[in-house]
This record gives sequence, C-alpha cells and structure tokens, in this order.
Amino acid sequence: MARVASPSDRINLAHSSVLLVDHNQRSLDMLSSIFQGFGVREQTKCGSSTDAVRLVQTRSIDLILIDSAMPEMDGCDFTRWLRRETEAPLRHTPLIMLTGHAASSQVLKSRDCGASFVVTKPLTPTILLQRILWLGADERNFIECETYCGPDRRVRNLGPPVGMTGRRSGDLSEHVGEATGANMDQAAIDMMMKPMRVAL
Repeated sequence: MARVASPSDRINLAHSSVLLVDHNQRSLDMLSSIFQGFGVREQTKCGSSTDAVRLVQTRSIDLILIDSAMPEMDGCDFTRWLRRETEAPLRHTPLIMLTGHAASSQVLKSRDCGASFVVTKPLTPTILLQRILWLGADERNFIECETYCGPDRRVRNLGPPVGMTGRRSGDLSEHVGEATGANMDQAAIDMMMKPMRVAL
C-alpha cells in the first residue's frame, strides 16, 4: 500500500529557487515569509510581471507563484507567455496561480492558460505546502498543441496524484490496474444499447 504524504511531512526545499510575483507588497512579504518557513533560501520577489519576464530569461527558477490580477500583464498572460514563447526547460517550470476569486470562471481561466495548480486566497501554508507536494509527485503529461500549452488540464477529473492527501472519493485515476473481470461480449454490449420498453 502506498504511503500517503501529508503537508506535515519533512521535505527539503533549501536548495530550491522560487519566484514570487505579486503587485501587492503585503501579499509578497507574506508569501516570502511562508517560503522562508518552508526553508527556501533562494527566493526572488517581483512586483510586476514584466520584471518577472526579464528575470526568468536570465536565471534558473524551480517554481513560480504569481497573482492572477497583476496590472498590465496579468498572471494568465504571463503564464501563456511562459508556456508558448519560451523554450524547454523554462516553459515546463511549475507555476502556481494565486487568485482572490474562487469563482469557477477564474479558476478555469487560470487552468486553461497553463498553470500547474490554482490556489485561491486567502491561502494557508498548509494548502500551499500540499500543492508543492502534489507538484513533486505530479506525473501529468505536458501538452503542446495549437490551442493549449501546459500540464494536462484533466487534473480536475483525476484529482491530486495517487497516494497524496486531498484526493476526493469521486476522483478518477490515470493509473489503469488489472482487469477485475472478463470483458463483455458484443451481444451483451448490444443488449445494453438496445431501447427497452419500460412498464409503468
């Protein structure tokens, strides 16, 4: 049986480089404090997405957290730029989108621009650490096509990685196990699809 990881697990983030992008200085300082508590020594703070664009082109970053409501170039525009206009491995950098709006439209917009995960504010260190643990165990394919570039968006249906806390009872798994019974024959399938008269 797989061991279930939890946010209380000890992980070493001391050698990770994190980029924090938020135009609100108070939010930026709070994020920085959280990552300092996680043991991250190398963290860079940017107050604008355009500064973040310049920065990621000149240094290696392991994780990006960006607020969705940035002025000028918002978080979704930055994410689309990262995913479509840069080369690997930069375009594959894990990115967590932070949003103050829990509305499904904003979450879907963030997901559809290529964010690895979306976290709604007010955030807690526990939830943030859980998402980082999920990223560490993430086995989603990176999709590149004309209309989308980013991690497989079907995570909503699949749920968090297998063996991690936070899975819901209805989550599907991308890991297909052994068959538990014989395949149905075509006649049985045809009977299931055939219209049946129902007695009232």
